[in-house]
Amino acid sequence: MAAIAVPETTRVFLLDIEGTTTPITFVKDILFPFIRENLEEYLSAHWEEDECKQDVHLLKKQAEEDLRQNKACHVHAVDQTVHTDEEKAIREVVEGVLWQMAADRKSTALKQLQGHMWRAAYMTGRIRGEVYQDVVPAIRRWRREGLKVFIYSSGSVEAQKLLFGYSVEGDLLDLFDGHFDTNIGAKVESKSYENIAERIGCQPEQIMFLTDVTREAKAAEEAGVSVILVVRPGNMELTEEERSHYRVITSFSQLELSGNV
Repeated sequence: MAAIAVPETTRVFLLDIEGTTTPITFVKDILFPFIRENLEEYLSAHWEEDECKQDVHLLKKQAEEDLRQNKACHVHAVDQTVHTDEEKAIREVVEGVLWQMAADRKSTALKQLQGHMWRAAYMTGRIRGEVYQDVVPAIRRWRREGLKVFIYSSGSVEAQKLLFGYSVEGDLLDLFDGHFDTNIGAKVESKSYENIAERIGCQPEQIMFLTDVTREAKAAEEAGVSVILVVRPGNMELTEEERSHYRVITSFSQLELSGNV
């Protein structure tokens, strides 16, 4: 594909992870299966620890909130107080988490637990974060030109830092000026991008957001953010209408800077 000029007003790159900086298969074939396969063992090993208790508490609050809002939810509400039958309580947590994952929920409670599980796996070398080969050289080039680079993912900030801190290319955390997750707002809501601009200290028009998800692109666009859709192997196919509406790249190397500093 041809080169695309970055608007001269751009001061910040905001990057999605899954399907943008990182193969979608890494998340679907490595990260998520790791949770499913090791969840019960992890909870059993850490059940009495404060961090695990907090994770379970957040999951319980999420289930209660779903019930209040009449959202579809798993039939069991998590109950941390069941000490007489720990295995039953753990099983209920496992079922609730697996249900959320199967439903592709993006709840902060789920992402926090996943992040804590992945931390242990990254730190012991069981998992290494994958990054497309064009990503690191492009970010280094942007930073040399004085632009800032932030991550915005539905995965927790901790999970983001683990992926880039324990990547196949080493520790890449110095490449980023900051990280955002769903605590700033959902990625499909335009207000989230306004919140990010405010937090960074710039105008939405000074941000360029790279994502593979058109619903996120639409929300960012509504907030005044410049948008580039990223097409990678395994990503959702774009419609002709989407391809004609958005600027599309297959590699970060296609983005050309001119007069941005």
